[in-house]
Amino acid sequence: MSFNDDVKLDTSQVGGGGGGGAPGGLVVGGGVGGIILLIVMLIFGINPGSVPTSPGSGSDGGSGSVQPGGSTDPSQFSQCRTGADANRNDTCRVIATVNSVNAFWSSELPRYGRNYTPAKTILYSGSTQSACGTASNQVGPFYCPLDKQVYIDASFFQILSDQFGSSSGPLAQEYVVAHEYGHHVQDILGLLDRAQQDPKGAQSGSVRVELMADCLGGVWANHATQTQGESTSGGQVAFLKPLTEQDIKDALSAASSVGDDRIQQKTQGQVSPETWTHGSAAARQKWFTTGYTSGDLNQCDTFSVDKVE
Repeated sequence: MSFNDDVKLDTSQVGGGGGGGAPGGLVVGGGVGGIILLIVMLIFGINPGSVPTSPGSGSDGGSGSVQPGGSTDPSQFSQCRTGADANRNDTCRVIATVNSVNAFWSSELPRYGRNYTPAKTILYSGSTQSACGTASNQVGPFYCPLDKQVYIDASFFQILSDQFGSSSGPLAQEYVVAHEYGHHVQDILGLLDRAQQDPKGAQSGSVRVELMADCLGGVWANHATQTQGESTSGGQVAFLKPLTEQDIKDALSAASSVGDDRIQQKTQGQVSPETWTHGSAAARQKWFTTGYTSGDLNQCDTFSVDKVE
C-alpha cells in the first residue's frame, strides 16, 4: 500500500522520546505489540530478555531512528517530507500512516456524534518512558491511555517479520499503526477499559477489545485511499494509492502472525485458549477483513456477538 509521492508529511504528529511517565505502570490496550508484551510473555513463560532486538528503525539500515529520551522537535524527522520518503523508509512510513489515520478518524468520528482528538506517536530506538511504563521493542507497539500516545520502535517491524513470520510489506506495517489508533478510538468511545474487566480467555473482554481494534484498522484501510492530505504542489491529494491484492495479503499476514494460537504454538509448543488476550490468528484476520470490507465502524462491535472466532 504505497503513499502518493507528492503528499506532504506532518512530522508534528510524532515525537521522539517518552511521555514523561514513571516506569512500572500497566500498558492498557496494548495491541499488535501484545504478542511480546511483558505481561503476556510472563503468561506464556517467555523470558523477555530472550527477545531479539534490531538496531535500526529504517528499511535503509536505520536512518531516521530516534535515541531514547530524544527531543520531540519534529526537525529530527527532517528526512520525512513526502509520500515518496514514506515509500522507502520505515520511520517515514509510520509518520505518513499516523497522518492518514488521524485525518480519517478526525472526519469519521463526528459522523457518530463524537469528536476525535488526534493522538501523537512517539518513535524511539531502544527504550523510552511512557506514562504507562517502559516502552521498548521487547514490549512492542502500544497505546497508552494515560498520556493518549502511541509508542513504536520501528525496528519492531523487522522482529515481526524475522521472528514471527509476518509479511514485511507496507500494509503489514501500516496495519500495526492503524490497530494502535483503533485503541485510541476505543478510548474516546469509552470502551478501552472493558479489556481489564475480563483480561484472559478466548472470549474475554481483552480479546474482544483487541479484535475490535483490528476491525477499526480495517475500517481505516477501506477509506485510506480516499483520505486526503496536503499536496506538495498545493491543494489536496489522497494519502495512499489504491490497494492491491498483495497489500491485503500483507495485512492479513501480519494479523495472522500475531494470533495468540500461533504465538503459543511457536513459543511453548501447545495452544492454551484460556490464557488468550488478543485472539486467534483466524479471528484477527476475520475482524480486520470485516472492517475492511464494510468500512463501517458499527460492524466492529465485538461485544454484541455471542462468540468471537
